Amino acid sequence: MATFLYKLGRLSFRRRHLVALIWVALLALAGVGAAGAPAAGNSSFSIPGTEAQKAFDLLEQRFPGTSADGATARVVFKAPSGEKMTDPGNKATVRETVKELSDGSEVARVTDPYQARAVSKDGTIAYAQVSYKVSGMELDDASKDALEDSAQDARKAGLTVEIGGDALQAVPHTGSSEIIGIAVAAVVLVITFGSLVAAGLPLLTALIGVGIGVSGITALASTLDLGSTTSTLAMMIGLAVGIDYALFIVSRYRAELAEGREREEAAGRAVGTAGSAVVFAGLTVVIALVGLSVVDIPMLTKMGIAAAGTVAIAVLIALTMIPALLGYAGRKVRPAGEKGRLFGRAKAQDGPARPNLGSRWASFVVRRPIAVLLLGVVGLGAAAVPAASLELGLPDDGSQPTSTTQRRAYDLLSEGFGPGFNGPLMVVVDAKGSDDPKAAFTAVGDEIKGLKDVVTVTPPAPNKAGDTATITVIPGSKPSSVTTEDLVHGIRDAGTDVKADTGANVLVTGSTAMNIDVSQKLNDALVPYLVLVVGLAFLLLIVVFRSILVPLKAALGFLLSVMAALGAVVAVFQWGWLSGLMGVEQTGPVMSMMPIFMVGVVFGLAMDYEVFLVTRMREAYVHGEKPAQAVVTGFRHGARVVSAAAVIMIAVFAGFIGSSESMVKMIGFGLAIAVFFDAFIVRMAIVPAVLALLGRKAWWLPRWLDRTLPNVDVEGEGLRTASGDDDGDRQLVRV
Repeated sequence: MATFLYKLGRLSFRRRHLVALIWVALLALAGVGAAGAPAAGNSSFSIPGTEAQKAFDLLEQRFPGTSADGATARVVFKAPSGEKMTDPGNKATVRETVKELSDGSEVARVTDPYQARAVSKDGTIAYAQVSYKVSGMELDDASKDALEDSAQDARKAGLTVEIGGDALQAVPHTGSSEIIGIAVAAVVLVITFGSLVAAGLPLLTALIGVGIGVSGITALASTLDLGSTTSTLAMMIGLAVGIDYALFIVSRYRAELAEGREREEAAGRAVGTAGSAVVFAGLTVVIALVGLSVVDIPMLTKMGIAAAGTVAIAVLIALTMIPALLGYAGRKVRPAGEKGRLFGRAKAQDGPARPNLGSRWASFVVRRPIAVLLLGVVGLGAAAVPAASLELGLPDDGSQPTSTTQRRAYDLLSEGFGPGFNGPLMVVVDAKGSDDPKAAFTAVGDEIKGLKDVVTVTPPAPNKAGDTATITVIPGSKPSSVTTEDLVHGIRDAGTDVKADTGANVLVTGSTAMNIDVSQKLNDALVPYLVLVVGLAFLLLIVVFRSILVPLKAALGFLLSVMAALGAVVAVFQWGWLSGLMGVEQTGPVMSMMPIFMVGVVFGLAMDYEVFLVTRMREAYVHGEKPAQAVVTGFRHGARVVSAAAVIMIAVFAGFIGSSESMVKMIGFGLAIAVFFDAFIVRMAIVPAVLALLGRKAWWLPRWLDRTLPNVDVEGEGLRTASGDDDGDRQLVRV
């Protein structure tokens, strides 16, 4: 592989005009496609195989035209102080609002609060339910504007009016903090390279790669039903890895220049060596992201594949466009170790290079490996303690900022009707195989009334055929509570008894039940996902490092960092530690998909640092250095760059903490803290300590396996042999 990438790097350097033109043309093409595509909305949410989804599908068959999966809105009214919603003036205002709401072409029906008994016991709060014919992502802006205008008219009459439900869901924005993250990345690059030109190359190529990836996602959003968060997450990951991959190649290019090579040769060698690490690091990220498809949640699968595509583009750009831009930069990109100013002419460094901070730290760890290892493991273990209290759920209007109308509507409904009113359960009774459907409907209702935490059970509402009915159940607790989850399971258990007695099938659905089913599905998929992704990456790393213990150590270190990161997420988003600093207005359960998504993304990124850092160690070891010295050599060449890459990635991810979408905010924080733990504690401390303790055993590989595995030559030995650089002073070690 090194030889192929070496040739690719030299070709891109020579044919830089053609390479640059191709990438710019792809960016323009993707931009045109995105500009002419419909705006991305919220992806349709379906969870194959869950009871809640089966109930939705049954409702579509037995209650045609009711748009069971259509958008809904709850327009909540509160009377002025000292008044009630039943007062004549307020009553007239509400009914006028209901009339306005009914005029929309996409409106299926609107309930009158006074006819539906949707007025609180104290008479101060009422609500009107608006059901639409289409889903939230398909709802026209005109329908949303009409909804808001009707509420505004009622406000002018003196009422407090807020709107809940999914009809007003908006595309999340990340705020200015994302720009701050990119600015931090730029500063780190300038400090790392000491050159504005060298620092600008990774930023430029990363922005082009993300531009192509995100524009492509936007162009295909409507066709492939990609949600608005898909492009946000692809941008988050693509930007981070794009900068990192380019950073490693530019850094290796400067090192090759320092050894006296011509610029075209240095570009070829940089791509042949560091580029090999980029390819395998990118493969681990792609495996982890595409592996999300095993969960069998379409939305998560699309997010993973879209982000994986952006990572693949970042790899290709690093391998081709970076050497092309290095050709344009010429002498403005200086050799490593050359002193100089940001502006002006550089001068060569006098005398031998002094040990840098990376080599001094590695020497310290090699001398005291047990102490460093224990300190790192205990520290991460302490950070992981909160993860034992992890509670999972999906965000609802109660997790929205208090500045939003959805959150205020949620609070008003809780105030007037109880916390469980925001999470009603829909029980679907399929009595098609029952001898007496009406008796079955009544039996189900009676069973539910006898369960704990049930506030209200509505009478059964049968369809025209009389073989299926719906029953609405209002819990006493809020939607995300454990008590409500227990109630859902209790209804399903009671349904089993009813089926045995009457032959009717009982299904529980609604957004609350769907969230519970999603959480369970994600929990069940976590272990198979770990086995698949970690197993594939383990095999890949055996090929790269030609070792058993090094990949095993890499996987165990990843588990430490991801558990510590989950502990930090629980502490902030569930317990409320530092929640004000992070802009978390409402604590609660951690998003259900957070653990499995973090496992997928962080594993891929963790392997980035493992590959970039340890390949340098292996390169030194196979060329004759002792194991302990190889660790120091690897840190001398790679620690500064890996540290810079980690700081950049942390800054990019942290930039998404400013998002208005709670899911994006949580993922941004989780990934940022996970990268910090993995890069600076696992890879910078635990890894060298373990390698120092293992010595030559770290690079042991059974001879039969050594003969079987393909030689990918990640160390670039083929380049040395081909060019005659290996002068015999350094002998290749057989491991």
